[in-house]
Amino acid sequence: MTSTMQRSHKEIKNTNPKIIMFLCRWCSGKGADLAGTSRLQYPPNVLPIMVNCSSRIDPQLVIEAFLEGADGVLITGCHLGDCHYKTGNYKAYKRMTILSKLLEQIGVNPKRFRLEWISATEAAKFAKITTEMVEDLKYLEPYRKGGKR
Repeated sequence: MTSTMQRSHKEIKNTNPKIIMFLCRWCSGKGADLAGTSRLQYPPNVLPIMVNCSSRIDPQLVIEAFLEGADGVLITGCHLGDCHYKTGNYKAYKRMTILSKLLEQIGVNPKRFRLEWISATEAAKFAKITTEMVEDLKYLEPYRKGGKR
């Protein structure tokens, strides 16, 4: 059964999921800018937070986003090998892989946390990823700290 067909059999539980999105200034941030100037359609559910490099995102910030009521967290950065700071995205990848496993261990649905690589020219990818995440989160209950995740 395809993902679309599976979704049609599920009930929407959260019509307006809130997503915190961390974007690196040099690649994914520029991709987001290009999506906007190209007038690509994507949901307005994302609160963007620009950082100089994806490696600057402390895992504690992700945890705090969930504790403050975010339904999902999306981290974006330069493609591996294309980091403005040489190895920053490799550091982010290592940290966020560990964080992802930790979040799953404590019961956070893996659909609530994503790490994606988006270049400055990938406006369509930016729109696609944000749309996918919003659509996935609509089928989950709103995130509640200490409750259903």
